[in-house]
Amino acid sequence: MYNENARVLILGSLPGKRSIAEQGYYAHPQNAFWPIMAQILGFDTQIDYAMRLEHLKGAGVALWDVVAQAERPGSLDSAIVRSGAQYNDIPDLLGQCSQIELIAFNGAAAAEMFQRAKKCWGRELKLPKSVKLPSTSPAHAAMSREQKLAAWQGALSEIVRA
Repeated sequence: MYNENARVLILGSLPGKRSIAEQGYYAHPQNAFWPIMAQILGFDTQIDYAMRLEHLKGAGVALWDVVAQAERPGSLDSAIVRSGAQYNDIPDLLGQCSQIELIAFNGAAAAEMFQRAKKCWGRELKLPKSVKLPSTSPAHAAMSREQKLAAWQGALSEIVRA
């Protein structure tokens, strides 16, 4: 999900089963992504999915996943079979969205998978600045939602347009 005016690219690892079933990013009801973005951008979490995406686009935020396809029993990132993972063409996206100035990884798994993907792309890339943010997944319970919000606000607030 992006437009050519995006300034921030938020990368997840691979959609969970719920997100795949609902054909939408961060569909698990306990995932903190949408409440966090609603706080940062000032929209109501109860609006429908299409409107949430419009708020992100309007704020200059693009969403995608590092992994296009992989075997994963369940929805935990730790269960992704890395050896057979197929990666999204992020270099192509960055070429289409030349204003991206920050890649924000939604969790350690996304950042780690991105490093693996870079080796598969077969070309050197001039990448924007990047930041590894705490995962918004309910499986990442080491931080409270408030702590996650603070980290995400700190990284995104000066770049995104509320």
